[in-house]
Amino acid sequence: MILNSGDKIPKLTVPNQDGVDCSLYDLLGEKGAVIYFYPRDSTPGCTVEANDFQRLSGDFAALGINVVGISKDSVASHTKFANKHGLEFTLLSDGEGAACEGFGVWQEKKNYGKTYMGIVRSTFLVDAKGEVLKSWTKVKTKGHAEAVLEAAG
Repeated sequence: MILNSGDKIPKLTVPNQDGVDCSLYDLLGEKGAVIYFYPRDSTPGCTVEANDFQRLSGDFAALGINVVGISKDSVASHTKFANKHGLEFTLLSDGEGAACEGFGVWQEKKNYGKTYMGIVRSTFLVDAKGEVLKSWTKVKTKGHAEAVLEAAG
């Protein structure tokens, strides 16, 4: 089940794009965080989403909110993705899938008649104590970062 308003995020530690292990709770800003899950580095939709969050990262920071992106891609993939697009927020490498499972975003998906397991593009607005304030699932990237910023403000 995907986490909903009122749920607590899991207590997990996973590596960031620099290979440093990070606790999700340590990444919460003064007022919380936007934690977004995306399927894959350097794909069109994921690149748009990352660039939009980067473009608005100063606005989130002004609200005391950190931005954190999570996918199952490797640390090396995240490093390349962040460097290529100038991403200054944290990307977490959830290779083991613990965060995806903990947030409930690892689900069965269907595409072109094929059924497979994958990350359902989802975003969670979390307060400074790790409680989900709002969640978005099956996210369409266009305008999404702006909608999250509006909800955070």
